Amino acid sequence: MGDAVKQSLRRMCLVLAWCALCGEVRGADHAPEIVHIPADADMAGMLAGVYRPAGGGPFPILIYSHGRSGTELERSRTRFPDARGHVRYWLAKGFAVVATIRPGYGESGGVDGEDSGVRYDVFGNCWGTPDFARSADAAAAAVLRTIDWVRTQPWADANRIVLAGVSMGGLASIASAARRPDGVVAYINFSGGTGGNGTRAPEHSCGLETMTEAMSIYGRRITAPSLWLYAENDSYWGGDWPRAWHRAYANGRSATRLVMTPPVSGADGHQLLTRGSRLWMSHVDKFLEDLGF
Repeated sequence: MGDAVKQSLRRMCLVLAWCALCGEVRGADHAPEIVHIPADADMAGMLAGVYRPAGGGPFPILIYSHGRSGTELERSRTRFPDARGHVRYWLAKGFAVVATIRPGYGESGGVDGEDSGVRYDVFGNCWGTPDFARSADAAAAAVLRTIDWVRTQPWADANRIVLAGVSMGGLASIASAARRPDGVVAYINFSGGTGGNGTRAPEHSCGLETMTEAMSIYGRRITAPSLWLYAENDSYWGGDWPRAWHRAYANGRSATRLVMTPPVSGADGHQLLTRGSRLWMSHVDKFLEDLGF
């Protein structure tokens, strides 16, 4: 075979390999299937974005819970996660991802039941008595309703469900795990909490001691293993309070691990999930491996 022919074949192989890679990337970047989770006696209906790997399943499930924006306008703009971000990670692991927009947010609309009652003045002083349990219960109700819906889907492995959430969504995952729903084998808490304001009260958000008490209660109720991930430069909580929360939680009986990552480079550490994948990915890999995924 002549050199020219060999070079031509090599070029063809490279093109085919690149096209295959492009196809994989496009598959991971597809828009979610938008589904409607119907209302029940206690909760209005919600929209959810479903991302599935290729094939018919049944797939292990990641139920993702979004965070909470500070204003009604911002909450109305809550959207499904970008498939090019952390969703791609879960798809590559063989998980289907269900990302619900909880009541009071985005196109799900409805009444916002997650208001903790915390208010800040212009100087960053706290006003109002925080009711984090009520906020967490409202968010958990949406997660539990999503779990019920997932159990009816033929492509879902209802016995292999992992919860994950960021900020308020992290707290929602904890509160949901405290109900011990069937099929939930673990949860991952990214920067979890509520009542914070990284601009007006950086690292000194309202009700930090109250959150510690809440975590102590959750730790006594939860049996599923968990991974907590926070960054040192989280403007909402800082590094010390998440450690205090986890100590209070770990006094319970569940298997749990806290990872305090280095600062997220060029971004607020509260954005660890979306801006700090290199800091959390290996820890989640190990956590899932230990669970048998």
